[in-house]
Amino acid sequence: MAQNYDEKMNVTIQKAAKHSNSDHLVLVCTEKSKLNGYGLSKQEISYLKEQLKSKKRLCEVNQYNRRIYAYCIEENNKSYQTIEKCRKAGNTLLTSINNAKIEKVTIIDDSGNQESAFAVAEGMALGNYQFLKYFKDAKKKANSLKIIGIYSKNTSSQEIEELNNLVSSVYLSRDLINEPVIYLTAVQLSKEIQKAGKSAGFKVDVFNKAKIQALKMGGLLAVNKGSIDPPTFNILEWKPKNSKNKKPFVLVGKGVVYDTGGLSLKPTANSMDSMKSDMSGSAAVVGALHAIAKNKLPIHVVGLIPATDNRPGGNAYTPGDVITMHNGLTVEVLNTDAEGRLILADALSYARKYKPELVIDLATLTGSAQRTVGQHATVVMGTADSSEVDKLEESGFSVYERLAELPFWDEYNDMIRSDMADIKNIGGASAGAITAGKFLEYFTKDKKNENGYPWLHLDIAGTAFLDSPDGYRPKGGTGVGVRLLYDFLKEKAK
Repeated sequence: MAQNYDEKMNVTIQKAAKHSNSDHLVLVCTEKSKLNGYGLSKQEISYLKEQLKSKKRLCEVNQYNRRIYAYCIEENNKSYQTIEKCRKAGNTLLTSINNAKIEKVTIIDDSGNQESAFAVAEGMALGNYQFLKYFKDAKKKANSLKIIGIYSKNTSSQEIEELNNLVSSVYLSRDLINEPVIYLTAVQLSKEIQKAGKSAGFKVDVFNKAKIQALKMGGLLAVNKGSIDPPTFNILEWKPKNSKNKKPFVLVGKGVVYDTGGLSLKPTANSMDSMKSDMSGSAAVVGALHAIAKNKLPIHVVGLIPATDNRPGGNAYTPGDVITMHNGLTVEVLNTDAEGRLILADALSYARKYKPELVIDLATLTGSAQRTVGQHATVVMGTADSSEVDKLEESGFSVYERLAELPFWDEYNDMIRSDMADIKNIGGASAGAITAGKFLEYFTKDKKNENGYPWLHLDIAGTAFLDSPDGYRPKGGTGVGVRLLYDFLKEKAK
């Protein structure tokens, strides 16, 4: 029986039909809220109101047998900032909730703003994530919180289910990123994708090495030459009968399950410690398809995931090699640590067969992107119409996975011209994120269509994996891209 990935969540969000004076409560309120009817004494109400008026946004009343938290919404910000502060407040409350060994808490909308109550629940659920698989005392380390109730007049069961499915999809993405390569080889990644497909209801096809060779995916095969484990190429598809789009949206995710840099070995001190996360783009695509299918969005979406590790063993490809790609272009390899663009290139070339409405790829591609925007934004560039970038940026603000667009001028093409082949796989010392994007652009085109299909490239190098927690984004895999893509495609489905 396929594993149900919803069961991997350590917390469940539920619709609360009512609440009692014995329940642990989180009151989402405003400075004008009266705070009556929650089992608070006059003194406790007076205390909370004084705290809220003094601009203390988070307050707590400990009645010993239960705790009541009040969170006062900040309404003087832009709406997306207000919602993000609600998410962060939900995460902040977790420390007290889990320290008190509370298993169930009910969030009450006392503000008349259902979206704020949902955001508190979302931040709380996302922040409660743990990856404890390899701890002997995992049960002792596990957070106590198991159930988050939401009590709001306008809340529907469907909205609660949608939020649960989205959070579980982020958990899935984070779990995949956090798994070490000793377990999560390319073949095992494909098995995990198949499990997720069976759980959520999307179709999965896995191409083995022989099929990849038949398709002449030279980039994927070259990167895999140093590994003892075979590569895979994964096709995920959600195509409901009521799809709103005639041409599919295609999501492409980089699936380098571990990156040593190959023969261009990464330098030491800590440079390889987090390289199990080099498949974060693929994890985002799996999570997004999982959320889309679980919530039955009426939209046709295809996911493409080329997968391999990049090692210096065996008959590893070398700097100076020339390889022939799936679309027939030749590439001079000058750095084997610029491998992600090689496997993505074959997938982007393969995507042409779908005649897509839009292609979005996600990859932990360059240190340049990370140095440019840090952990607070994802770099975006590409050939799609500016309106598509605007819509994706709107989704980025909505879920607070913000985007920073870089220039994509033709002059950058000169930096990847080769004297030995059609193009080379690295540019110069500057503009590394852009020249990597320019490399990928070559594989979105063909002889019949020199302009290629509409395409956007997301470099998630700075946002996919964190060395320390950032609010409800944990240390390790963040699952960035899942909520962004879901929100963007949900709007498209409307």
